Amino acid sequence: MTKQLGADGGAGGRPAGAPGPAAAPPRPERPAPPSEAPAGRPIASEPQTDRLRYLDAATRQIARGMNLDETLGELCRAAVPAFADTAFVHLYAPLPVGDEGTTDPGVLRLHTTAPATDAATVQAAEAVRPAGDGLLVKLLQAGRPVFGNTPGLRSVVAELLGVANRPGAVPPGRRLIIAPLHGRSHVMGSVVLIRSPGRPDFTYDDLLVASQLATHTALGIHKAVLYAREAAVADTLQRTMLPPSLPEPTGVVLASRYLPASRTAQVGGDWYDAIPLPGNRVALVIGDVMGHSMTSAAIMGQLRTIVQTLAGLDLSPDEILHHLDEQAERLGSEHTATCLYAMYDPVLHRLLMSNAGHLPPVLLHPDGSTEVVQVPPGAPIGVGSGGFESVELHAPVGATLLLYTDGLVESRDSDVLTGVDRLCARLGGGAPDPGLEELCDQALGTLGAGDRDDDIALLAARFEGILPDTVAYWYLAPRPQTAGQARRLTRRTLRQWGLDSLLESTELLVSEVVANAVRFAGRPITLRLLRTDVLRCEVEDDSTVVPRMRHARLSDEGGRGLFLVDQLAERWGATRVSTGKVVWFELPLVGGRDLD
Repeated sequence: MTKQLGADGGAGGRPAGAPGPAAAPPRPERPAPPSEAPAGRPIASEPQTDRLRYLDAATRQIARGMNLDETLGELCRAAVPAFADTAFVHLYAPLPVGDEGTTDPGVLRLHTTAPATDAATVQAAEAVRPAGDGLLVKLLQAGRPVFGNTPGLRSVVAELLGVANRPGAVPPGRRLIIAPLHGRSHVMGSVVLIRSPGRPDFTYDDLLVASQLATHTALGIHKAVLYAREAAVADTLQRTMLPPSLPEPTGVVLASRYLPASRTAQVGGDWYDAIPLPGNRVALVIGDVMGHSMTSAAIMGQLRTIVQTLAGLDLSPDEILHHLDEQAERLGSEHTATCLYAMYDPVLHRLLMSNAGHLPPVLLHPDGSTEVVQVPPGAPIGVGSGGFESVELHAPVGATLLLYTDGLVESRDSDVLTGVDRLCARLGGGAPDPGLEELCDQALGTLGAGDRDDDIALLAARFEGILPDTVAYWYLAPRPQTAGQARRLTRRTLRQWGLDSLLESTELLVSEVVANAVRFAGRPITLRLLRTDVLRCEVEDDSTVVPRMRHARLSDEGGRGLFLVDQLAERWGATRVSTGKVVWFELPLVGGRDLD
């Protein structure tokens, strides 16, 4: 006849250690569902069918973990107190990833401890460094659970419990199981399961249960490690494609925020940028590639690079978006993105914007009122329909422009329009004159701490402008006498500004740069001086020939102009613009270099 397995998993009708058949609990009329099996009821007093029910529920519970802590936490909740009274989990540090082999077994560190309230006090070693050819390493590599009283394993048990020099500290009999955590390609650690003296010893069938718990836990750890690595790669990819820091152009203060989605591995394509332009202007860019994937982040990086290249050509915002749309089509018609490009001129206090299907920016006025800036939305980038339009606005001193992506205003319980209204309410309901960093936090509200389905990019620009009395500019005809005229104008202006100490060096550099522009210009050139934290000189002409510094020989009559600029100026450069080029240099207002 067929023998029924008892509660201890062995042949017979009663659990080991029980007083007799009368002490066994009655069978329930209706079996408990699988989800209720591990809920604190010791399985040592249940029949074999409930043991299978417990395993089904426990493995499902372990599989729910998405990261390492959750997976190990679910293991402990499933094992204690239903199967054991104490559980110790040791993991290799660092955890092995991928298929790479390693000869160094590494260090086993205690990661999780789950004692039951009525369990005997049992400690575990915080760190174990097993020998490469030692018994513990061989046991873990074998991948099979063993009892703690297996002959020859007493030293291994004492090593894991950290009681090598404490006689009697190892639980006697079959009250301890060591279950290796064996992943797909690597040993990841071990689980130690211990029962208190008031419960029956483990049986050979309990070894099978421990093996299943360890196997599913190891698979969960492997999944968690791969998930964490993918999330780290995605997050690194996203962040390295964003600007590491914002520039500090004169006349505008910038601040930004980027918050990844709560599910980090689902990286998005949100980006922002601030690009200095000739003439102390700055380009403000915000964009969002459709979709959430590594591909979206990669496309975002390519579009951002294209925008930076186009910005260097000093085109109008609508032309920037037009060329960006053309280049995006080459990346594939399945990739679309929204983008808003704004150009701020601190001298003219002017804002020029163009929109490719992006959300409208919000302008916070100096008096605290908010305004949703209506920019005609063109088609998204990558659609190929073009039709972008630039809009010019006055940018008052003290106003703040806020560019953002849809993750800031769109959620499961509200649409975009409602979200924009809430954003305006948050911005308008704060302090009368908040700092820019505080304003960014105010715009985010509670979104920074909650779960988000989408990532958020935010760029804020506070317009400070440049005062008119710190700017001087002239249009000069390209004639041989123009260099002398530029020197006289420069001398008069610097004396008005009280910068007499810079007269000699500035006159010399202005003369050299203007003389070079006269050689190639076909139309009047522009000379502009700006006094901010430095003295900046800009000379613009209609020639696209960018000058290059060279070292003149002793017999050469020319070729030393840019060499002098390089030696005397703190910084200098030459930039192509849509109407030609701009050559500029800067001198410090304090401690300017004197000519020898």
